[in-house]
Amino acid sequence: MLFFLISCFSFILLLSKSFLKPLPTMGAFSNLWFCEEFLKFLALWFSKGRNAISFLNLPLMRSHVKSKIENVVEKEEEISLLYLPDLTLECIFERLEPNGLCNMAAVCNSLREKCTSDHLWEKHMKQKWDALIGSAAYREWQCYIASRNKDSLLENSRKKRDLFEISDIWQFLWNRSKGSENNSKVRNSSAMSSIMDWYLSLESGRFWFPAQVFNREVQNGHVGFMLSCYDAEVSYDCSTNTFRARYPAHGRRIIEEDIEWNRLRAPTVGTPPYVLHVSDCLNDLKPDDHFEIQWRKSKEFPYGWWYGVVGHLESCSGSKLNCHCHASETVVLEFKQYTPRSRWRQTVINRKDHREVGNEADGSYGGIRKLYSDREISLWKSLWPSSTLE
Repeated sequence: MLFFLISCFSFILLLSKSFLKPLPTMGAFSNLWFCEEFLKFLALWFSKGRNAISFLNLPLMRSHVKSKIENVVEKEEEISLLYLPDLTLECIFERLEPNGLCNMAAVCNSLREKCTSDHLWEKHMKQKWDALIGSAAYREWQCYIASRNKDSLLENSRKKRDLFEISDIWQFLWNRSKGSENNSKVRNSSAMSSIMDWYLSLESGRFWFPAQVFNREVQNGHVGFMLSCYDAEVSYDCSTNTFRARYPAHGRRIIEEDIEWNRLRAPTVGTPPYVLHVSDCLNDLKPDDHFEIQWRKSKEFPYGWWYGVVGHLESCSGSKLNCHCHASETVVLEFKQYTPRSRWRQTVINRKDHREVGNEADGSYGGIRKLYSDREISLWKSLWPSSTLE
């Protein structure tokens, strides 16, 4: 190819010399036409990349171009996400889902520190778990953390006790000095009680927390629990987006599966399931008020909360203008999910001196809680049975 270029330039040089001589008119035009076409050919040749540098194959030029390309690549590789301003990183992390935050936290120590901060996980905690996590669940979480730390300390002490059985004392001292840092890391990680740790413990189902379940065991055919709410320990199943519940019962423990979100709520009062709730709303009860009342089959069983509406006395006509039921010491409680002939349809309590009332056949009624929130009332109504119960 080099020979071809030298020949071409030699030909052009000779041709240019011939232009100095006088030629006939047609010959001059033919020479000019030839030069123009030849220059077009060279321009087309070079435009296709077949330039002199590639044909000459100069090693010095290639190495210079290659070094420039490598420098550009190195500069591009130096760009990192950590070079972004902190405010920009915060905006990015706030838009990530929990799985994205976990993936980012596994990249490096710097991102782990940023992606595990409480203010990022607090938003996800409120969005998904705020309706179910109450003060009782928070206390249970603190006990769970304390128990986990205690187990970690016992495990570390057991390992240290086993090390004393090693005959070689120097080997023991070396292992202890080497393992001190690892033990501190395990202790710190086990003591971690951040919001991220709490969120992941809930999502994984490892943490069972107190909640209340509406219409327990109705899916198993127990229609007698319609419009009731019982205390339980629940655990989340992320594969089905449902819950498992363990009920405190007399005898064997009952476990229910596949509980939907709309059948759960956080405990509304701090009264344990076996303790009578102190009623503070008896003087405020009047006809058409909505309420929840404790009921249990016998003293060996826990209380459940049952939904009802305050009714009118038999002596009252039911007219709002002439009703004086709110001034009477007797309060009529109606459970309209049952038929009028059912023994569960109605009960009567004393407003002034209400304690647990009932018998072995019909069970016992306990404390009363008046419902003031429209949201709570609408939740109970959404669980109303499709047909009246006997």
